[in-house]
Amino acid sequence: MSGPVEEHANPTSDFGISTIEVKEGRTAQVGDLSVLRVLPTKKKRTIGPWCFVDLMSPDDIESPPPMEIGPHPHIGLATVTWLFAGSALHSDSLGSEQLISPGQLNLMTAGHGLAHAELGVETAPAHETNGVMGAQMWLAQPEATRHGSSRFEHLDELPEVTFEGGRGHILVGSFAEERSPATIDHPTVGMDVILERQGLLPAAPEFEYAIVPIDVPVKVDDAIVEPGALAYVPTGFDELHLESKSQRARVLILGGAPLGEPVKMWWNFVARTQDEITEAWSDWQEHNEARFGPVPSSLPRIDAPRPPWLRETS
Repeated sequence: MSGPVEEHANPTSDFGISTIEVKEGRTAQVGDLSVLRVLPTKKKRTIGPWCFVDLMSPDDIESPPPMEIGPHPHIGLATVTWLFAGSALHSDSLGSEQLISPGQLNLMTAGHGLAHAELGVETAPAHETNGVMGAQMWLAQPEATRHGSSRFEHLDELPEVTFEGGRGHILVGSFAEERSPATIDHPTVGMDVILERQGLLPAAPEFEYAIVPIDVPVKVDDAIVEPGALAYVPTGFDELHLESKSQRARVLILGGAPLGEPVKMWWNFVARTQDEITEAWSDWQEHNEARFGPVPSSLPRIDAPRPPWLRETS
């Protein structure tokens, strides 16, 4: 469920912003799926270690397109897969084959290199599930671990928490004395919350946050945020004030300590330099199985596009 990210500009840190900003997402295509990509966005490439957020929801509810993402590579990131509806089969070059359903978490850490595939699985009629709906997110790995080994975790149960005006699940990190068992390598939090009109959540002042509405608009302090956009909350806040005007709202809350490292992203790679991306691209195209091993999947392997900085050779 990951998809290509094009590098439009070198990301820059914009610490020091003291107001909440609304960042508009955009529509992107991942295989036959149309997704809303809310991160990275213009002038905001990372929020904490979060560097990529796609929201999946089929355009055609009566006949949702299949989710068929063939084997493709990653470096320097961890994929966080969380479904609202439907089911998907994850396969990777570690030999993992794992079905994920709503309420469960898949966390795949690529490190130096890992390949995987994802296939939507019909466990109920499409009119009941509306196809596969959910979020595919990436965490950029810090320098200390991004060249390390790969791993995969599947969590059947996650801690549930309540707060003033709502409740939620902790996907990664900790909140209100509860901690997700998911392995992370940078101070981070990720939550899926249900907001009952108005909510007040304690925040870590050293964290920056993304507030991502899923189904209805949400007010974050004085900022109105529509689904398909996010509210960027800079460091320094010790509370998050959220409000849904007319009904219950579903919201992703993603945060963490600023990564403090420049991140370069292209296609399915997260690195620090263009040369690192070129090397990973070459290893994938040349079928270097020492880095990107075979994936137990019936789906066709996805070739990487040529990086725009590499000239065609005659």
